[in-house]
Amino acid sequence: MVIGAAVVLFIASFLDLTSFDCPTGVDCSGFDGRNAWDGLGLLMSMFLSGVIGAALIVVGRTMPGRKVAGIDLGQFGVAFCIFSLWTAFWTIIDMDADAGAGMILGLLATIALAGAAIAAPLVPALKAPLVGAPRPQAPQPYGGQPQAGYGYPGAQQPSYGGQPEGGYGYPGGQPGQPGHPQPSQAGQPAPQAPVQPSQPSQGGQAPQPTGASDFSPFWFAVPVARPLYGEDGSPTPIAELAPGTWYLAVEQRGQGLVAQTQDGRRGVLQDTTGIQRG
Repeated sequence: MVIGAAVVLFIASFLDLTSFDCPTGVDCSGFDGRNAWDGLGLLMSMFLSGVIGAALIVVGRTMPGRKVAGIDLGQFGVAFCIFSLWTAFWTIIDMDADAGAGMILGLLATIALAGAAIAAPLVPALKAPLVGAPRPQAPQPYGGQPQAGYGYPGAQQPSYGGQPEGGYGYPGGQPGQPGHPQPSQAGQPAPQAPVQPSQPSQGGQAPQPTGASDFSPFWFAVPVARPLYGEDGSPTPIAELAPGTWYLAVEQRGQGLVAQTQDGRRGVLQDTTGIQRG
């Protein structure tokens, strides 16, 4: 609305400011009416000030936060539009001759311009930004994910057992360094650590299983495609874990693991034999 009123005001500046009735028998063909461009004072204070005010309002809406001397650009624009209406109102009242098309159309345009400028910050429907705000990023799955790592969409997929880029809790680093897993042969599961034989506890009692609080999430890969079942115990798989992709184990569930896929789905991996831990 502000832009439309400014366009109408600019067009009105080229129309005659005054009008007159040609007397009977008088040749008025040589009469050339004056427009706003013939007088710098009225042009700047009424017509161009309204156009400038509209431009400042538009710039202030497209680039929020821009200020001049500590004042928002939109506030400057509203002041220009009100000043344009003020000048148009008193000018048309003080005219000696009849108002022409340029003056009448200019007054109507300044009324619409000032009204829209004042109503914009007060009416909720007019507060919408001219440029859409960026969409928020989708929440990342448990533990966070690297932007472009092994096994993620849009990243180059190395062969199974290769080392990905490092990230939060993500397997990485060079082979042979302390604290980093050694790569396995392509298509073969990583060697498992030897299982220590269970030692009988004192008093003839069976050893207690490790508590859930001792579990730490880790990355793992499967040697072959394996189904991922729902946490509710449903026999229908909800996803399939593919070799060559790292998944995050978030919980121990009996002999299985609660794993999370890249798209955030969680399920139970019942067959954990031969998995490669990161």
